[in-house]
Amino acid sequence: MANTSNVNVAGAKAALDNMKFEIARELGINLKQGYNGDLTSRESGYVGGFMVKRLIEQAERQIAGK
Repeated sequence: MANTSNVNVAGAKAALDNMKFEIARELGINLKQGYNGDLTSRESGYVGGFMVKRLIEQAERQIAGK
């Protein structure tokens, strides 16, 4: 799962956490605040992978000026 504990930009940690929970909800993964040791590696990987995918898409849109 994406580790957002080392994020230093103001507001970025909250935004990444919101994205993580939104993506988990879209994927039907039961992600909760705090301990999520009951998730499989596959489920955690899906959430983290989709976060990276979405962040790359957002960066590409910004670079393209859209």
